[in-house]
Amino acid sequence: MDPWVLFSFVLFLLIFAGVGMASIFVKKDTTDDYLVAGRGMHPALAALSAVSTWNSGYMFIGFVGFMWMYGYSAIWISLISTLGQLVAWIWLYKRIQHEANERNVRSLSSLVAKVKGAPEAKLAALLSVIFLLIYAGAQLSSGGKALFVMLGWSQMVGILIGYMLVILYCTAGGIRASIWTDAAQSCVMIVGSSLLCWVALQNVGGLGGLHDSLTSINPNLTDIAPQNLKFGFSLWIFAFFLGGLGVAGQPQVVSRVMTLESDADRKQACVWFFVWQTPFLILMILIGLASRVMFPIEGSFDPELALPMLAMDVLGPFWVGVILASIFAATMSTADSQVLACTAAITDDLIPEWSQDHSKTKLTTVTMAILATSISLGALWTENNSVFSLVVLAVYGLGGIFIPLLIVRFSGYQPSSSHSIIMMVSALVAVIGWRYAGFNNDVFESVPGMGAAFIAHFTMLIVNKDPWLTEKMPSKDTLITVIGIIIACVVAMELWYFM
Repeated sequence: MDPWVLFSFVLFLLIFAGVGMASIFVKKDTTDDYLVAGRGMHPALAALSAVSTWNSGYMFIGFVGFMWMYGYSAIWISLISTLGQLVAWIWLYKRIQHEANERNVRSLSSLVAKVKGAPEAKLAALLSVIFLLIYAGAQLSSGGKALFVMLGWSQMVGILIGYMLVILYCTAGGIRASIWTDAAQSCVMIVGSSLLCWVALQNVGGLGGLHDSLTSINPNLTDIAPQNLKFGFSLWIFAFFLGGLGVAGQPQVVSRVMTLESDADRKQACVWFFVWQTPFLILMILIGLASRVMFPIEGSFDPELALPMLAMDVLGPFWVGVILASIFAATMSTADSQVLACTAAITDDLIPEWSQDHSKTKLTTVTMAILATSISLGALWTENNSVFSLVVLAVYGLGGIFIPLLIVRFSGYQPSSSHSIIMMVSALVAVIGWRYAGFNNDVFESVPGMGAAFIAHFTMLIVNKDPWLTEKMPSKDTLITVIGIIIACVVAMELWYFM
């Protein structure tokens, strides 16, 4: 291990931790400040933190590995999911922020019901805690993998160091500490990623050399669509759009929106989010493709180690440490955000009498951190610690549970508790069943999850002969036109795919 790698890693990790710890000087010992930063966060900071929280270990470890495996066809996930995220920022986040501020709620699960602690809110809180703990465990696994490949440390050591950092952020300043750290490491990571991308492209002969090398390794890597999709190309693509829309069902991301004071702040944050995320996605795509050229061997190679291994191969020791510190800090602050989102769900909906008790709120956070660490260690010992797989399950599980119900409520329909519970359970069963059947390799779980929830919703409306259905149903001509356009688009995409 090069001492310069360890030096720069420790240096920047201390800087990031120091930024988070600085929040101690402005924090207030209230649960509102702890969980939503008093709803006074600057839009730029909230946006940079949302980019980091949404991507973090998934982007640095999981997505780069996905690009390594599938080549050009994996670009679709970033393009189409970005469109879904844009819809979420423009429409869903607007409604979420307005209702959260109006009702003074701090958890996404509270928004699926009219009042805090309703049966459907409790179920949503319980399910969000389960999926968020899986998600947080994946972040800790990301940090462990990065330390393993770049410093040679045991993955278990990395996971335990991550646990200590999560506790540090939580006890320092709650969500404010997490947001400040996210913003600092995002700035460093964009610089480090740009350098890594530039040097890697020089090593593979530029964009032309990259394309030629990928084609020589496997011609399928330069195909714009993957081969042999069981359910066709259009459904595969649609899953990515729903995945992007499902960002609005991620409590740890939505919590950033809840820290904003006004709708004007949300609009500013939206601009900052896409201005920052777009170049970041491009960099990760190029890094993932370049890593496939640099490390072409399949089988024993773990694709999720591609970025850290590429950094070690083409960068100097100092910058390797910087990249490692950025990855590690990002995954830990994201895990911290997910742990805090679990805390909000528990104290707002499962045990609302704790909602204003600051000490019990912090105790809940520590307990959630321990559980997330246990999940990460368990995944390591059972060798089921694929970051991409864990994140996809958590993201699409949460999206299927929250997004259909939020859309139904925001469209003006107020479902009963039983109606809401049936929708959520339908989504949960569909997501787990789809994963168990192995269909997620062809279409991600967002389609069956959200589809099952909406099918349950409309089935109950029809069975109960609910007047809302006829009142909101578009005219026959409009309905035929919309269905015709959808069918035409699907047929065109499938013909293109199979030709």
